[in-house]
Amino acid sequence: MELFPDLELGLFNGWIPIVFFFTAYGITLIFLPKEVIERLYDRSGQGDYLGFRRILGLILVLLWFTLAIFNPLKTDDLVFVAGVSIYFLGFFGFVFALINYGNTPADEPAKRGIYRISRHPQQLSISLSFIGISIAIGSWIALALIILGVIGAHNKILAEEKACLEQYGESYRDYMERIPRYFIFF
Repeated sequence: MELFPDLELGLFNGWIPIVFFFTAYGITLIFLPKEVIERLYDRSGQGDYLGFRRILGLILVLLWFTLAIFNPLKTDDLVFVAGVSIYFLGFFGFVFALINYGNTPADEPAKRGIYRISRHPQQLSISLSFIGISIAIGSWIALALIILGVIGAHNKILAEEKACLEQYGESYRDYMERIPRYFIFF
């Protein structure tokens, strides 16, 4: 792992797992009904998530993407194996979370499949994938940017939970009491 990695254009850079992730995401969305996709991206009831925090988050994400895209994968280093393992754990978790979400009726919260171990498996899985990429490229800065982004996304998650409480009521409150927010972490 390096603090200041060498940025360069290359065929074996961090863009490869990013493209793979978003291609699989897009393919998964193709197979979901239109109503599920609308529900997936519905932000009504989550309040105003604009302002300084959102702008800062977008800047962090853009910096991370720049580092990941222009940083070679450390294929000759042990960090690559660790990073790719974490990446695929997040990748498959994300795909399963989308499928579980898609199979949930619109009038109830997602509680099946991977949602039985985390209330927010999509966010957790994306975070794991991007942490894995940061490790696979061997960049402490990329890893720090993702961790800051994960911490910042927590406010968005809290707003989402508030909206779910308003929409689903006691059913979601019971779910919140039984299932941790981020897997075993809280």
